[in-house]
Amino acid sequence: MRRGAPGGGTELLELLSRPAPEVAPRLLGGLFGHRSGEGAVVLRITEVEAYGGPAGTDLPDPGAHTWRGMTPRNASMFGPPGHVYVYFTYGMHHAVNLVCRPRGTAGGCLVRAGEVVEGLALARARRAAGRTSPVPDAALARGPGNLAKALGIDLTHDGAALAAGADDVAAGFFLRLPPPEARAPADSGPRTGVSGAGGTAEFPWRWWIPGEPSVSPYRPAAARRRR
Repeated sequence: MRRGAPGGGTELLELLSRPAPEVAPRLLGGLFGHRSGEGAVVLRITEVEAYGGPAGTDLPDPGAHTWRGMTPRNASMFGPPGHVYVYFTYGMHHAVNLVCRPRGTAGGCLVRAGEVVEGLALARARRAAGRTSPVPDAALARGPGNLAKALGIDLTHDGAALAAGADDVAAGFFLRLPPPEARAPADSGPRTGVSGAGGTAEFPWRWWIPGEPSVSPYRPAAARRRR
């Protein structure tokens, strides 16, 4: 997708210009939405992970797609802030990140899970495709692949601009931060499914709202079998 101008107010862009580990816990409880030709789906963010940049930078992150530098796939993670980075993984799932940091400096927050608060019927229909039983509402956007499917996100949205404000979902993607007095409580720990050093306790860059049924279970990286 061709990039639009970064949307949103000054507060949002100032926040997204910071390192992802500072941004991620601030996103909890915020509203993230996407409008397509089918309609709008909006969710309350309940789980996020932060990712940094390549080796040799001020925030090196061996668990990030950017670890070995910029490629055509990860270019959106190098800014500017106020856009989304979408990638395809395991040959079946899309995932969406909110890009952080100034242009040329990699960083982003993977939106791992959320509670659907608008567009339930559309989210249910998308998640029901190919299934024989309905998906519980709490699981509609549990896990990054399910979240992207519920929101109708795919690779054509990589690099799309965010807008801010309650009514700006008409623009495509929007993000509305919770006010300071309404920030959600947060627990933190290692990131899910990240192999190597990036998945250890040295990087406790996963945050979630405790007790939220929409939060995905923690799983360490699966051990690879040698051939």
